[in-house]
Amino acid sequence: MKEIKLSIIGMGRMGITHFSIINSHPNVNIVSVSDTSKITLDLLKKYIPSLQVFTDYKELIDKTMPDAIIVCTPPNYHYAICKYACEKGINVFCEKPFTLSTQEADELQEMFNKKGLINQVGYVNRFNDMFTTAREYIKEGLLGDIVRFKSEMFSCTISKPETGESWRGKRESGGGAVYEMAVHVLDLINYIIGVPNKVIGTSMNQIYSKNVEDMVSSTLIYDNGCVGTLYVNWSDSSYRKPSNKIEIFGTNGKLLVDQYEMKIFLNEPVSGHNYRKGWNTIYITDIFKPVPFYVRGNEFTRQLYHFADSVLDGKIVGATQCTFEDGYNTQRLVHDMFNDYDNKNKQD
Repeated sequence: MKEIKLSIIGMGRMGITHFSIINSHPNVNIVSVSDTSKITLDLLKKYIPSLQVFTDYKELIDKTMPDAIIVCTPPNYHYAICKYACEKGINVFCEKPFTLSTQEADELQEMFNKKGLINQVGYVNRFNDMFTTAREYIKEGLLGDIVRFKSEMFSCTISKPETGESWRGKRESGGGAVYEMAVHVLDLINYIIGVPNKVIGTSMNQIYSKNVEDMVSSTLIYDNGCVGTLYVNWSDSSYRKPSNKIEIFGTNGKLLVDQYEMKIFLNEPVSGHNYRKGWNTIYITDIFKPVPFYVRGNEFTRQLYHFADSVLDGKIVGATQCTFEDGYNTQRLVHDMFNDYDNKNKQD
């Protein structure tokens, strides 16, 4: 395939962001978009006359038959859109959270794999240079055996009392700190440490939201004895923008990493790594790989180019990936957290 005909379904904040990024790819032609906002579609049509616009995603797919689509709707629409695209033989990049049901996530990953279609979920941190480097170090045994970790995410997404009327205020439409932020934390844990075997001790608190959680914490258990903790707060006004942090402790030291910096403490140097005993610091400017077009962060461009290049080649390109199967693994943990919390409250 020399050029991809691509469509975007859902032209809110993420849809517009993805449009600007993927439109810079030399082998991608954005042929159509779909949204329920007439104002958005009228503006797009005014400034991009060649772009076909629709209010119904099925009509978009049936009339323009793209090679690939990017799904940026509220999460409760993801399953139906992805399933329809699969039936039509279309490759899909789906924003997170993948679905709101473990069963639906499992069904979609099986459908897409059976048809051999490229499928990717927008867990963008897998494409951040600091986190990919941290994963490499863990896999190479820099810290020895992993014993403990804690993974956290903070933002000021909800900083005043909410009515609960928007989709972000309803769990059934994908709202709440778990679906908005904890899924990023869980996917990063799956990517760097591995998929936990058990979730216990889940706690959820409301600060400003009426119907969904603003804070969540859980303990994650592995069969090999490793234990980790998760903590998420999307109502922390001390953070100007979202921040992901991971601290990992192993038998040879520990590693602390966020999107911009990594600190490594080693009990002993490790052959093949140019790090001394004691503390070492690595900054994003030391290791980042440039991208052709920058919006919000290199990782946003890298994940979409990865998807487009995979569609062009007909297979996953490179080692970094976030397939629907990965989305399913994260979704399963989300529901384990909800079930753990609900069961604890029933017992209380």
